[in-house]
Order: sequence, then structure tokens, then C-alpha cells
Amino acid sequence: MRHEDYVRTYAPRQDARPARAGSVMPAAHRPAADLSAAPASGLDAYRVAREPYYRALSDEVELYEAAYSVRLPVMLKGPTGCGKTRFVEYMAWKLGKPLITVACNEDMTASDLVGRYLLDANGTRWQDGPLAMAARLGAICYLDEVVEARQDTTVAIHPLTDARRILPLEKKGEIIEAHPDFQVVISYNPGYQSLMKDLKQSTKQRFAALDFHYPEHEVEAEIVAHESGVGLEVAKNLVHIAERSRNLKGHGLDEGISTRMLIYAGSLIAQGVAPLGACRMALVRPITDDPDMRDALDAAVTTYF
Repeated sequence: MRHEDYVRTYAPRQDARPARAGSVMPAAHRPAADLSAAPASGLDAYRVAREPYYRALSDEVELYEAAYSVRLPVMLKGPTGCGKTRFVEYMAWKLGKPLITVACNEDMTASDLVGRYLLDANGTRWQDGPLAMAARLGAICYLDEVVEARQDTTVAIHPLTDARRILPLEKKGEIIEAHPDFQVVISYNPGYQSLMKDLKQSTKQRFAALDFHYPEHEVEAEIVAHESGVGLEVAKNLVHIAERSRNLKGHGLDEGISTRMLIYAGSLIAQGVAPLGACRMALVRPITDDPDMRDALDAAVTTYF
């Protein structure tokens, strides 16, 4: 199909960057409120209604706000359970934008992201995928663990993550020009990279990136105490156990105990479960099946509880 045969959703294309204070955009180029207001109700279910708890560790909030102001695509890199998804939820709430999250997996196809024709009682109808919905209506589209998706699927985001900011729907013969509020955010765990599971350079170089790590001891204990409801001293002991496990990464463990797992253990303790049992259930048993590693982690648990 020739490019000129496509139907553009927004014409002319809207500039994502906001106008300078005091300037007046020509009517032909002004973002048309009526274009986005009508379908906006379709995004109500994707709005973050309440403020998520997020403890900033550095200047990541300010950096993300700056990136969003010019609609730069953002890549979040860090170990599992360190707060990447919570950060995106917090920023969507802070910016007042809907958030559409996609849990990527190896069976996901480009049609799962972009959309497909479906059969119903009246024949066939087009169903936008999450990426197309976000681009059309103006949401943040968050692709969680994007390296789990096949590389021929992730290239579908390329036209939306460069200066074009368009999404061609080849099956429908339409080109969606991204809504001014649209942004793509992806996340992945660099520790799981391999030759078979990594992002292409052509994908990486379309994104600005933020690195995430597990917090410092005192900060992580504060987070665990707040989220689980246990006392600060118990939270600190849980963090000590996690730090010991992280020292074993690459020496019997693929990944150390995450902040998320500590919150699970703390939640069990807050419900009256004995700390030893809670830690074995939420920290030790999920992370390894190796008997020697379990004994080593159990020993760390008994040191603090």
C-alpha cells in the first residue's frame, strides 16, 4: 500500500511540545481540544486515582518531568522489584496523565500492541491495541520488561519514538499521529540481558534512560516499613537479610532479594506471622530451589530473627 493511501488521524500533525508562554499558535496548528475531548472518557479507567507512595532516591522525578515536557521516550533500567513500575505510576499521577501498562512476553505480537480486526455479530470491526489507544487518545504507554517481547514486535514502537511520532496501521490503512500528551516508557532488567534477549541499538538510541537500583539501607527500611506496616527495626532487619542475598548474586543466585519481596515478608509479619516463617515463605523459598543456597539464606534469617 502506498504511503499516500493512508488516512491520517490528526491533520495537521500537532507538535507535542507546549507553546512558549505568551505565544499564540495559528489556528491550523493549534492542538484541537475537541479532537481529544470526545474520546477522553475511554481513558478514565487508566487514570491513577490516588497518589502512589514513591520515595525519590535522587533527581529521577525532575529528570522525568523534563523528559515528558518535550515528550522524550524514557527507558527505565534496574533489577527486578526495585521500584520501576511504581515510579511510572507515581509520575503518571503527578502529571495527571492516563497510564496504559503492557506486560511484555515472548508470545506478544505486533498486532497485540497495535490492534487487529475482530469478528462480531455485525461483521468485522477494528480494535485498537494498547499502543494505538495510547497514541490516539494521549496516554503514557508503559511497556514493562520490554526485552521479553520479540524484536520484530518491539520495532513497532520505532515510528512513535523518533521525530515522526506516528503509528502506521497497515492492516487498516491509517496513520495515527500521536496525541500531544502521548509518551512511550519501557523498562527492563539489564541483569537478564543475553544475545537472545536484548534491545537493538536502533531501539535503545531512541530513548532517554534512567538507572534504578535498590535504595540505601535506611531508605529501603523506610520504604518497607511504610508499605508493609511493620516497625522500622523489623524493616531494617529485613533489609539486612536482603543485602546478604544480593552479595550472593552470581555466586549461586541469579538475583538477590528485592524490595518488593521485603514488603511481602513485612506484610506477613504485620498480619501476625512469625518472622522466621514469614521470611522463609516470602524471601527464601521463592528465590531458589538449591538446598545449599536455602540453608545459607535461612542462616541469614535466623541471624536477625
